[in-house]
Amino acid sequence: MRLTATIALATAGLAAGCSGPAAPFPAAEPIEAAGLHNVFRLSDRLYSGSAPDGDDGFRSLQRLGVRTVITVDGARPDVEAARRFGLRYVHLPVGYDGVPRDRALQLARAVRDLPGPVYVHCHHGQHRGPAATAAVQLCLDDRYTVEQAEAFLRSAGTDPAYRGLVGLPRSLVRPAAGELDRAAADFPEVSPIPDLARVMVEVDTRFDRLKAVRAAGWRPPPGHADLDPPHEARQLVEQFREATRLPLADRPDDLRHRLTDAADGAAELERLLRAEPADGPAVGAAFRRVQTACAACHAVHRNLPRR
Repeated sequence: MRLTATIALATAGLAAGCSGPAAPFPAAEPIEAAGLHNVFRLSDRLYSGSAPDGDDGFRSLQRLGVRTVITVDGARPDVEAARRFGLRYVHLPVGYDGVPRDRALQLARAVRDLPGPVYVHCHHGQHRGPAATAAVQLCLDDRYTVEQAEAFLRSAGTDPAYRGLVGLPRSLVRPAAGELDRAAADFPEVSPIPDLARVMVEVDTRFDRLKAVRAAGWRPPPGHADLDPPHEARQLVEQFREATRLPLADRPDDLRHRLTDAADGAAELERLLRAEPADGPAVGAAFRRVQTACAACHAVHRNLPRR
């Protein structure tokens, strides 16, 4: 009788252990990969990072086993390059103001239903991409905690100034049973982009090139001998000026003035880069003027809802 009771208690203990709390969700793991930046593995099925940098980036995704790439950036994805490496692109852009719940559910359904692993990215892999990835993981796995999502955003470098992004882990309402099945299931390769967002993508691209020029002592960076620094500054001027010509009636009045100030700073940068010899400190000061103008404009306007 005593032996039977002991066996019964042991069996009950094993059963309780089997039905106990699930194992905690692992922390996001940073990954080093050529042609990719700020890469994290959140699960065997989900990665977050930057836009692939040419063939090296797509090759790294292929080596990681990725089969679907989702961009939440405003730039048109390089669908053709992805296809060469056997990857499918999906374009579901979000703004710096946050990830709307319907978009979060659509992203989660895409990660759940499309061939995986899935790589989610924005431009630099710091702000919109990590927030979207955290939203997906919160929607797909109850073990993933709000605190883990917040820690991941800190690790990815998401700027606290983007309150809608850093606040997403606490504001997102996880889907109820069956709700993901009712989420939007259209996963386009390329989505339409508002004109202002399109121009700002080009501004980011030109400014990134000028950052590389600055790091190389205001000369073409290694491996990019064909990059002409004054030409890049001129292109930056033209992009700012194009932005001022767009219809901006739904934006605060000072946006056009801020864009004009940034264009004037970029024009000064171009003039100094064309000087022979270039005055390094003066060029640096002009670069910082543009950088400051962009940061000030972002602080006021980048968090506004997309229109």
